[in-house]
Amino acid sequence: MIRYRIVPIHPAAHLWQVTVTVDQPDTAGQRFALPVWIPGSYMIREFARHIGRVEARCGGYAVACEKINKCTWQCAPVNGALALTYTVYAWDLSVRGAHLDHTHGFFNGASVFLLVEGQRDSACGVEIVRPIGECYQGWKVATSLAGPTAGDNGRDFGMYHAENYDALIDHPVEMGLFTHATFDACGVIHHLVLTGRHRADVSRLTADLKKICETQIRLFEPETATAPMSEYWFLITVVGEGFGGLEHRASTALIVGRDELPLANEPRVTTGYRKLLSLASHEYFHTWNVKRIMPERFVPYDLTQENYTKQLWFFEGFTDYYDDLMLVRSGVISVLEYLELEADGIGRVLSQAGRTKQSVADSSFDSWIKYYRQDENSPNSIVSYYQKGALIGLALDLTIREATQDRYSLDDVMRDLWTRFGKPGIGVPEGEIERVSTEVAGIDLSGFFALTVYGTADPDLTRLLATAGVTLSWRANGTTGAKTPERVLPTLGAKLASESNGDAKLAQVFDGGSAIAAGLSAGDTIVAVDRLRVNAGNLERRIRTYDIGSTLDVIAFRRDEMMEIKLTLLEPTTSTCVLTLSESPPEAKTRRTNWLGR
Repeated sequence: MIRYRIVPIHPAAHLWQVTVTVDQPDTAGQRFALPVWIPGSYMIREFARHIGRVEARCGGYAVACEKINKCTWQCAPVNGALALTYTVYAWDLSVRGAHLDHTHGFFNGASVFLLVEGQRDSACGVEIVRPIGECYQGWKVATSLAGPTAGDNGRDFGMYHAENYDALIDHPVEMGLFTHATFDACGVIHHLVLTGRHRADVSRLTADLKKICETQIRLFEPETATAPMSEYWFLITVVGEGFGGLEHRASTALIVGRDELPLANEPRVTTGYRKLLSLASHEYFHTWNVKRIMPERFVPYDLTQENYTKQLWFFEGFTDYYDDLMLVRSGVISVLEYLELEADGIGRVLSQAGRTKQSVADSSFDSWIKYYRQDENSPNSIVSYYQKGALIGLALDLTIREATQDRYSLDDVMRDLWTRFGKPGIGVPEGEIERVSTEVAGIDLSGFFALTVYGTADPDLTRLLATAGVTLSWRANGTTGAKTPERVLPTLGAKLASESNGDAKLAQVFDGGSAIAAGLSAGDTIVAVDRLRVNAGNLERRIRTYDIGSTLDVIAFRRDEMMEIKLTLLEPTTSTCVLTLSESPPEAKTRRTNWLGR
């Protein structure tokens, strides 16, 4: 067994101290390496940059230890157990790394635990130690690692275990004073942990999560309602502003804003709360789709470099499709609320020019250098394999339902993949998702995938949604109501930066818009329109007072150089998608009921 010990030695300085002990080190000199990325977040993170002083000892004596590359250390040969001790600076308040201060501690194993090279499959034990000080006596631990039984307030500090290194880094750990609640979903205990100040209606949150979790469990195992884990933990960090999540095999780490939490005096499902439930649903769906059904090229993960696959449109995009679908099927939101969410997703994808220039397969492959490293030109050059992948999932679901007269659906594709590839060590080959979908549908879907996944075509959602009794229409941006407006309001065709001084600085300019046609670029600051000063608060409002076709005198600065620009207001390139229930024949209504479960 590889033995780890992690201690929050200096919370105020954000320092963990980690010791890893190897009883049988490599006789040629043991090597230790830290992952450069964390599964589920496809970007090189270089966690080793946070490691401080490294010391090695054997039998009470110091051992030479040399860093041989950016994330690997090699110790001199020793005769006996080798202990390597190092510090980790933890001030990354995210779901990916590690964070520590006097209020709480959080870490992902990938950012703190060095891999003992050559012993990746060895069992691991980790002692999680309470920080020293009277103020920390009430702290508890929250994690899905095997260890002390959870009580009402969490778990005790002490020894935890994992079957191997990959399992060790797939169970994040939270410690501190937190809200802890539990609920049962299909016989499995689920834990809810809220860290940070909040006034959440915990009972309501657990009740809604229970419905979502049970709906997902029954999707994959409709006959047995058996979950693939013995328990599950929702680790939620509550902040003023922030949003994100990362999936793990028996838990998820989430960061949400306080305004997303449900309040006892607010019975509605607010926009913020709906957003939180969608995030939780998304990460929970990953329990099956990516944590167990995973790309063949992730088996096993190579934690030293990028792992390339063209399948993220399925593993992330289809998960993005199902996250909101699980909300409506579970009854947490209404059908109309679901259609509002879908309309928003359709509008976001179809408003970005990048979808015509990059396929979701290529977007998946290039996630390491493009999707996770977006710049001012990204909306014009890339497509989100999350967002467009979700639309492809919607289209494929309705296509299969139509082709089979509702005998089969995308649910059957997911279950088929779960049965075949949900076992450890078996990954989904490239092209297998397309093959299984064709087999389930009983029709040749190669053209569908060629156009929408490997090409840049948009799926025909207008026709497909109509087969389920839903009408897709468009409304010009800046207008209200579904009727044709008397006047279409112009827009600049740009996104403003969030500047503290209120300047109208352009963060992004969009293809086909007025700004880019006039020669404005990201980083430019508009200071006047038709000889009147403007700022971030009134620029768009000023633009809308003009008619389309009007030519404006614009004064802008690029760096420190003033520019005088003639800007002609063009027709808006985007509009708002609207989904409504339609008067439909009985078969369309039946399909809608089968699809949405309502």
